[in-house]
Amino acid sequence: MNTSIYLAKLIGPILLVVGAGLLFNKSVYREAAEDVIKSRALLYLFGATEFTAGLAIVLAHNVWAWNWSVIITLLGWLLLVRGAVRIVLPQQIVDFGAKLLRDNSNLLSVSGFVVLVLGAVLSFFGYFA
Repeated sequence: MNTSIYLAKLIGPILLVVGAGLLFNKSVYREAAEDVIKSRALLYLFGATEFTAGLAIVLAHNVWAWNWSVIITLLGWLLLVRGAVRIVLPQQIVDFGAKLLRDNSNLLSVSGFVVLVLGAVLSFFGYFA
């Protein structure tokens, strides 16, 4: 099976479920985000997990083509960089995250919609295209 198809089949449904969760349970996800910001251990654990997942995706799929599969590569690099920043600059992440949650009332709705659309696109190309 093509690596792009395999990763689309893997990542697409996860993003669909997470996006739906963000849209339908905003208060729960807001509280969870606030808890993560308060916990240095969770921040580090999530950073290490994101870095590991991003590195795995980039190593398996560093494809810069002008088609849908570049979404997977971009997600891999995003996870890699985001995980590294969480590990290297935790206090800045805490400050930024607190400000983001405080100042943006639509953050979870917009994030949920974007994640849901990405999940739908990847699921479509993974399972139906």
